Formats: sequence, C-alpha cells, structure tokens
Amino acid sequence: MATTRDEAQQQPLHMLFLPYFALGHLIPVTDMAGLFAARGARCTILTTPVNADIIRPAVDRANAANLHGAIVISILPFPDVGLPPGMENLKSVTPSHGAEYHVKFVQATQLLREPFDRFLATTRPHVDAVVSDSFFAWSTDSAAAHGVPRLVFLGSSVFARSCSETMLRNNPLQTVNCPDDPEALVLLPGLPHRVELRRSQMLDPGTRPLEWAFYQSSNAADQRCFGEVFNSFHELEPDYVDHFHATLGRRAWLVGPVALATEDMAPARGRGSPSNAYSPDVAAECLQWLNTKPAGSVVYVSFGTLTSFSLAEHREIARGLDLSGKNFVWVLSGSDDDRSEWMPEGFAELTGNNDRGFLVQGWAPQTLIPSQPALGGFLTHCGWNSVLEAVSAGVPMVTWPRYADQFYNEKLVVEVLKVGVSVGAKDYASCMETHEVISGEVIAGSITRLMEESLESDNIRKKAEELRVKARTAVETGGGSYNDVGRLMDELMAGRSAVKVGEEMIRAVNGF
Repeated sequence: MATTRDEAQQQPLHMLFLPYFALGHLIPVTDMAGLFAARGARCTILTTPVNADIIRPAVDRANAANLHGAIVISILPFPDVGLPPGMENLKSVTPSHGAEYHVKFVQATQLLREPFDRFLATTRPHVDAVVSDSFFAWSTDSAAAHGVPRLVFLGSSVFARSCSETMLRNNPLQTVNCPDDPEALVLLPGLPHRVELRRSQMLDPGTRPLEWAFYQSSNAADQRCFGEVFNSFHELEPDYVDHFHATLGRRAWLVGPVALATEDMAPARGRGSPSNAYSPDVAAECLQWLNTKPAGSVVYVSFGTLTSFSLAEHREIARGLDLSGKNFVWVLSGSDDDRSEWMPEGFAELTGNNDRGFLVQGWAPQTLIPSQPALGGFLTHCGWNSVLEAVSAGVPMVTWPRYADQFYNEKLVVEVLKVGVSVGAKDYASCMETHEVISGEVIAGSITRLMEESLESDNIRKKAEELRVKARTAVETGGGSYNDVGRLMDELMAGRSAVKVGEEMIRAVNGF
C-alpha cells in the first residue's frame, strides 16, 4: 500500500552515512550516527564487509542503548582493483606494501558511485540526507541526481578546513621569497589569526601534483553541497566558525565532540574498536596501573592508526621518555618482535615490571586513558580525533604532526588555544615516506616543558581544564552542539516537506 504525504511526513528522518574506509573516519561517523539516532533519526551506515565488522560492535551498543532511532549497516562490495582479499581499510595498507597498493586503494573508493547510486534508487524508506566523506567527491553529484542533499564530513577541525581552503584558493607557496628554502615561513592569508607554517610543513603542489589535484577536486565538490558537519563545538573555535560561515560562505553544523556525546553508549570496551582489537584484560591492567600513579604524572604516547615511525624514530622516542623522567603509557604498532631492533639499553627495565612505563601493543582504550587523573600530558600526532579526546579530558598536549591536516591542528592547539607545546616537527610526509629523526633530548625537553611546574605549564593546564568544561557543556541538553543536531534535523525535515509540496504541484500541473 502506498503511503500518503502525511504518513511520509510522520516517518523518522532517514540519514545515510558513507564514511571513508579508515578508522579515523569510520569511528567518528559511527558515533555521529548514534548521536542522530538517539534524537529519533533512522540512520544507515553504508560500508564494505570488513569495515562493517569493525563498526558492528559499536553499532550494536548504540542500538542497545537507544530507545528512539535505529542504526542499520548496509553492505557495499569492495571494488576489485587487484588488492588482496580483505584489504578494505586503509589501516591494512602498510608502508611495506609500497605506494602501488595505496594508489589502488584510492582507485577502489572512486569506483563506488555505481553501487551507491543503486542503493539511493532502491532503498526504502527514501533517504532524506547523505552524510559522506569529503574524499568521496563524486557523492555530491550522485546525491543531487536523486534529489537528496549531501552533507560533507571529513573529521577535521573548522580551523584546519579554513587553512586548507585558503591554501587551495591562494597557493601561498607561489609567493614565498625563498622558494627553495624549506625553512621559509609561509603566511596563510585571510584567516582570523596570523597563521604561518614552514614551507616544509605544507602540501606542495609542485612536488605532489596528484595529491593537490585530489584535494582541489574534493573541495570543489564540497562547495556545491548542502553543508558540512563537524566533529567540533562552537566554543572551541568560534572565530573560525564565523569565518567559515561569513567569509567562506559555507554552511556548517558543529555536533561534537561526538565521542563525548555518545560515551554512555560505549562503556568499558572503547568506542569503534574492532571486537578483537585489544584484550579487556590489557585495558583493565592499563587502567589499574594508571590508578597507582600520582595525579598528572603520566604522559600518554599515541600516534593514531595510520602513523608509522622508523626504527631510529622509535629509538629516540624511547630515549626521550627515559630522559624525561616521567611515567608513560606508550601505544605501539607493529609486532613485539620489532622492539629488539630499536629498544635502547636500559629501556626494558623501565617497562619490564611496569614501574615507570606501560606498553600497549596495537589498539588502546584511548577514550578511557586520557580521562584518568594520572594523565598529565598527551604526546600526539594531532589527528583531530586525538586532539578532541585530549580536549574532552582536559589533558594538555605535546604536538608531533606528520601530514594531512595535522600541522594545521598543531597551530590551533599551540598558538590559538594555547593548550600544548610543539616537539618541533618540520616535515610534511605520509606514512609511506621517511621523516626527519627528532632527538630524544628534544622529545624529553618538550615533555618536561609541558608537565613540570612553571608559569607556562600552569596556564596551559588552566586553559585545558576550561576547554574540558566547555566540551561537556556543548553536548549537554541546550548546549551548542546539542542544538546544532536539532537545527540540522529540523532543516532536513523542512526540506522533506518542500520536496513533497513540489511533487504535488507537479502532479497538479500535469493533471494527475
């Protein structure tokens, strides 16, 4: 039986989420779906079999905790581009595979338009809005062809998006007086603050033309969409929210921190973690160990899921932790066998009986660790999820960016928010490339500068605590992010009404 217009209006809002196939994108989108579902929306996450297995535990927990909406996972086949079976998440493409595999992975994501189109054409109830990753630039036209508004999600800060926008519009590297000097400072024009980066810290279209073209194409598609959803909150970067709206002419809804807003849906195990990501015993042991340490005495060292370090870099990080004299939790990627190749003499004694250090292999319960009273600092690559976790817990940061938006995020943390200190990284290079080795002495100096008593560190801690309070207020009923979720849902529902009215007018004109 066909539904009437009034019945259709009473149906819950149906939102379709298409996250990029990387953990740093999948996890916040899964949290975001839980956030909208809790407000009454029907949410569908469209992804591939391997990625569905990654997010299914978090989706099940969200559905169990949610009395209003529901989250459904729908499956797309991962395109056959010559990658090994099961290589459907960027985490599985390691430096050892070489650049060829990474190129094939990107090619696969561009081949999803046809199955995506079929899904939009056949799924019921009809989709009211698509929330797709900026890396799926084709989804703007695809959604428009089906009369569905597209919202962009990239999982970055408004600050970083504003920096990227001015970079793509102006290419300020062309105006540098010393074009061959990697140390030359480059001003990003037109921003609310004076933002300068070294040339070596920036994406250079001259040396990375394909990457530059990819970002240009994505940005052009993003500008034609309905708007952008950010995992951030107004009080964190108000000047850049205003800049994004007024100067760039872009629409945005800030609904985060989504992990904080959905923390009741993901207890103990940790949100978005694969079911076999880490042992509950390891998580319990780590938290137990932290409980034995004085307040503010531990530095947490974690660099996300895609960052890789050379053996020489691992060795210097270990030396830096030793020289700092601070307790530490260090999340390591790779196998246990790798440790003998980089571990400096005496380091094993620091961690052998978990005296000063606790090592976690693979995935750590990262949403749980920063909130522990023992935490006094977070040594981070400045991925936006990690920055938000630190902000939400009120933990100051030592920043060590590597590539993508991370150097922009470092500027926000250190120079705008003033809740961190920089380790002094200078080179923009992906996980497939080599980086300059930063000495253990420099690493130790940055950690002690952040964590030892001084006027500077006291001010940093005070600002971090202020942001923690603001983050929690933002996601509570009546807070800025809570209200933005409601405003977006109301606008999408109003759009549904306009579409229905338009359809009736067309039928009337045609005599139906």
